[in-house]
Amino acid sequence: MRRLLPKPRPLLTAAFLVILCGLAYGNFTTAQSDLISDGLHASKLPDFLRLRLPEETCEESYGFLPCTTTALGNLFLIIVYGYLMFMAATYLSTGSELLLEILGPGIVGGLFLPMLGALPDAMLILVSGLSGSKETAQSQVSVGMGLLAGSTVMLLTVIWGTCIVVGKCDLENGVAVDSKDTKRFDLTGSGVTTDIWTSYAGIIMAISVIPFVIVQLPQILNIESGRHLTVLISLIVSASLLITYCLYQIFQPWIQRRRLAFARHKLVISGILKHFNKSALGRLSTDDGRPNVEVIEKLFRTIDENDDGYLSHAELKALIVGIQFNEISLDHNDAVDKVMKEFDTSFDSKVELDEFIAGIGRWLAEARGAKASIDEYHQQTKIEHDRLGVGEHSDEMVEGVENPGWTTIKAVLLLLLGTCIAAAFADPLVDVVTNFSNATSIPTFFISFVALPLATNSSEAVSAIIFATRKKLRSASLTFSELYGAVTMNNVLCLSVFLALVYARGLIWDFSSEVLVILIVCIVMGVFASVRTTFPLWTCFIAFLLYPLSLALVYILDFVFGWS
Repeated sequence: MRRLLPKPRPLLTAAFLVILCGLAYGNFTTAQSDLISDGLHASKLPDFLRLRLPEETCEESYGFLPCTTTALGNLFLIIVYGYLMFMAATYLSTGSELLLEILGPGIVGGLFLPMLGALPDAMLILVSGLSGSKETAQSQVSVGMGLLAGSTVMLLTVIWGTCIVVGKCDLENGVAVDSKDTKRFDLTGSGVTTDIWTSYAGIIMAISVIPFVIVQLPQILNIESGRHLTVLISLIVSASLLITYCLYQIFQPWIQRRRLAFARHKLVISGILKHFNKSALGRLSTDDGRPNVEVIEKLFRTIDENDDGYLSHAELKALIVGIQFNEISLDHNDAVDKVMKEFDTSFDSKVELDEFIAGIGRWLAEARGAKASIDEYHQQTKIEHDRLGVGEHSDEMVEGVENPGWTTIKAVLLLLLGTCIAAAFADPLVDVVTNFSNATSIPTFFISFVALPLATNSSEAVSAIIFATRKKLRSASLTFSELYGAVTMNNVLCLSVFLALVYARGLIWDFSSEVLVILIVCIVMGVFASVRTTFPLWTCFIAFLLYPLSLALVYILDFVFGWS
């Protein structure tokens, strides 16, 4: 999907670095002024407004970045570092999209693009449990789990529901009509329709939660021994799913083309049958469902214009051109070749009468197998083609790139810049979240659950919402496929990083409530995507409600029932 975000502005990043330096200076001077007294009156500045309390200390990241022990100071630092992580995500997104325009789907679109999209989250998860002692890592790793759960829940609830609202079109016969939005906020009469590949993406997303289930088995079965081994097994499964998902993404364009070609051929077959059945020569099948040989023979003689006793490539092409398949972009020569291949069992490049009768009989049997009349069979194949054919006549197709050399250099530089910013500021962001939690007594999970996804997933979220406003089946399909793909990458790549940390450092896996929330949201939305391709407007309320319910569920399970 082509991003619709504003171009990255390195000057903004530089400006925020200047602010950081100013904050560091203000931090020092405020700490000094706190110690100044006139001997009679103590400082009247409220504690929560102070950047540093004289009796408390904090450790500066890298030895020079600012730090503070107060809530207000850490809130400001969260905003600053969060913005820098947002910029890193934007640079990575823009750079990968530029690279995709040059190299196309496959390796870039299937492997690098999804991984780069999850890179900021993966880095934050990595640093949350990598630095400091084992005890420090155990306390900070909840930041990574909060980010992982928060990103998944935010994308599948708030962003998913918003895309339904902004992308809704009028529903007619259960399908959204492109660019038509006259029913406004009709809960059942307006909505969004996606293609079948989006349903597959939702199913894959639901399958990607398997490692979460595996790692929770000791807690589910109340087994104390073997938990470390279970983490390793879950890590292996998660890494295997990551490799499998990337391979699927690489080969998906080829799979789509093959499926679309097959659907187009079925549409040609059903169109020919419908044309024949409506001809004045009679019905193709008898009352008992068998081919009407007499009528089929008459059709053969009608198509055989030169009366030579067989149908040539040119005569079949004249037939298909005359039917006028206006609803699809059809390569007539390719369509004739496929029909000839089905009929010409003697391989002499011509269709004789007995071959024609046998071929029509096979087509009629296929229509009967679909338990539909010929007209209904044609309508079914047209719907199937439309659900697959999202790439035809698209205004989103990538055009030729001017100056590919410079575009490649620009893409690589943006990717390097985004990676460097994410690597540099992931650790300070984790530190300030922990400090903010200490200053406010708010658990780090809830801070990272709510705040960090806004930084690391904002570029994807804004791009998806803007793209959904185009109100077309193709744009809706790409929008929701991107959301499902981002969650899948969270569930396999980010979880693999998390599990590797837990296993390598010997940490305790104690995230039952968080995992339950991820499972509930992914399975509910995955089932939604797998059983339907049209989502009426009312479905957005289910998505919106899942967000506060997720937060409430974690709070109740952890602080009321003491799960963690």
